[in-house]
Amino acid sequence: MHYHLIAENPESTVVSEYQPLFPREVNYQSEADLEKAFIGQLQTQAYEYLHITTELGLIANLRRQLEILNGYQFTGTEWDQFFKSKIANQNNGIEEKTTIIQEDHIQLLSRDDGTVKNIYLIDKANIHNNRLQVINQYSVNPNQVNPVNPENQGSDLLRENRYDVTILVNGLPLVHVEIKKRGVDIKDEKVWNIDREKALAAPERISNIVTYIRGHFDQKTKRNSFYQLKDRRLAGFNSIFAVSSIEVAKIYYTEFQKQMTGLPSDKQLKIAAIYSFSANEGEDGIIDDENPEDTSKLDQSSRDFLDAAIKDYNKIFKTNFDTSGDKFQNYYKDVSQRVKDREIDLLIVVNMFLTGFDATTLNTLWVDKNLRLHGLLQAFSRTNRILNSIKTFGNIICFRNLEKATNESISLFGDKEAGGVVLLKTYDEYYNGYKNGDKEVTGYADLVNELLEKYQVGAPIIGEQAQKDFIKLYGAILKVKNILTSFDEFAGHELLTERDVQDYHSMYINLYNDFRGKNKGDNENINDDIVFEMELIKQVEINIDYILALIRKYHLGHLKDKEIVISIGKAIDSSVELRNKKELIEQFIESLTPATNVDDDWRSFVDEKKLEELERIINEENLDKDETYKFITNAFRDGFVQNTGTAISKVLPPVSRFSPTGERTKKRDTVLEKLGAFFNKFWDISGGRFLKN
Repeated sequence: MHYHLIAENPESTVVSEYQPLFPREVNYQSEADLEKAFIGQLQTQAYEYLHITTELGLIANLRRQLEILNGYQFTGTEWDQFFKSKIANQNNGIEEKTTIIQEDHIQLLSRDDGTVKNIYLIDKANIHNNRLQVINQYSVNPNQVNPVNPENQGSDLLRENRYDVTILVNGLPLVHVEIKKRGVDIKDEKVWNIDREKALAAPERISNIVTYIRGHFDQKTKRNSFYQLKDRRLAGFNSIFAVSSIEVAKIYYTEFQKQMTGLPSDKQLKIAAIYSFSANEGEDGIIDDENPEDTSKLDQSSRDFLDAAIKDYNKIFKTNFDTSGDKFQNYYKDVSQRVKDREIDLLIVVNMFLTGFDATTLNTLWVDKNLRLHGLLQAFSRTNRILNSIKTFGNIICFRNLEKATNESISLFGDKEAGGVVLLKTYDEYYNGYKNGDKEVTGYADLVNELLEKYQVGAPIIGEQAQKDFIKLYGAILKVKNILTSFDEFAGHELLTERDVQDYHSMYINLYNDFRGKNKGDNENINDDIVFEMELIKQVEINIDYILALIRKYHLGHLKDKEIVISIGKAIDSSVELRNKKELIEQFIESLTPATNVDDDWRSFVDEKKLEELERIINEENLDKDETYKFITNAFRDGFVQNTGTAISKVLPPVSRFSPTGERTKKRDTVLEKLGAFFNKFWDISGGRFLKN
């Protein structure tokens, strides 16, 4: 040895002098030379070099090393059972296997004689009992026999990967080392960018960003806003999170899972991740193409992590995808569709989905990567697909300063290439007003002040012109408020209280019903000079759960606090969806007694009223009772009233089809109107079923 030993203990060794074994290299050193020198250096530090080329050889060595560590020889049956269930369990992913090594390194062996023995994978109490070995150029060949599951021979589950140097601890391959040759010219600027990216990936920064996203997710994606999409009623929109690299994507995904651990289901975001190989991961701000059909070029760690993330996805959506050939292509398609259907809340990407992907429900792009030129415009354009009056713009939340890059991109490519990317005004301009050319645009604060000054709550609005002026003013407030809610600064500066909003909503809905009644139509554009922003009214929806919570509060107060009853009335009046249930709710409140169980008795009360009202319709219109019950039961099951087909004909009483005055058609329309009103009144407070039994 090249040192003089001074002191030695189980934890450390102290020497007085050390002579390096290797002289200074003066010639070019290839990767092969580096690998050889690295292995030689490990051998001088008591690492045993092995020449292992097959998985069978690796497993056989693992068995020998564990037998030495534990002073015990496995029988063939014992080893086969221990290896398959404890070490190479097919149900365990990389996270579970890592947990076994770090936290559960003593495993139980069921012996042939029926007894149980502790088997150490690693001796953490006496670290020098662990044996270190090194192998090189070991490859996992998809054509070699899989000793654990021979039926998987040649399948994509065995990926062809070659590792430069692998370090074994007690036979377990715990460290893979990739050798890179010397002599490559690295520019100072490049080194600075690498250091900068490392700083941007610091755990504390990542944690703070995830905390911010979770804390502001509902605000940015308008999860308190309701709208209709095809046959579904949705709350808010969804988002994509573009990050700088695959490694950073892995860190962000892990942090999201960590912060959501233990949270109730309604506080959990549905997070998905997707990436594949690209040459430089867009580090220059230009978005490189990723191959959505192939993950074979990913390094082992990145592919294993993606498999684990897909496993999480499979649990959420009851699917069966992984990173193998066709299954990854299908995963890509499934993710794409679920983003469009707003089933995924946040999708973490590196480059995928930032070009050419359109989803009208996508309104927010979180960005922690450098973007510029056409790549920036393409990415930003993912959020600007207008869906309705609630989603009239997209949010771009940047965790890096991209203002200069944004201005340069829009300036360089112009409006045509920008694809409709237009930056919003500042918060201050929307709140306090701004000048658009020669036109003064009134800000939110002045609009609200005008509202409070001209239209006091509870005071009737006299005259059609005054009513039209109120409709236009309140519509303008709704539109600018819809934008302002996306700004963090708006919280606490709304000017209108919750009660004010309910009252003005109620006035607005009353006028909507009045004008619609005059025009006998359902359009929000009642006439040329009146447009009702009903989607913006409906987005702040009061649901039955909110009303029941107030009723419970009233009941707990021994039915004495009449202010709560007033609040319930105002909340119902401000809701388009609950107005047709007002009489029902008021009757239930009147029926309350000290012994009432609000939730159970409400359900029974609703069922009772459904039967009463349906029987009344049947008697009034002389309908077939059995067919009517069947028709309504199917409507509650399907979520809509079927107004075509033979089902409604079976409900109707006998009326000649050939009456010159069209009696049958009139009867059909009247019955459909009544059954439709019945459905609208009861369906959304019945949990999708007509009656419990």
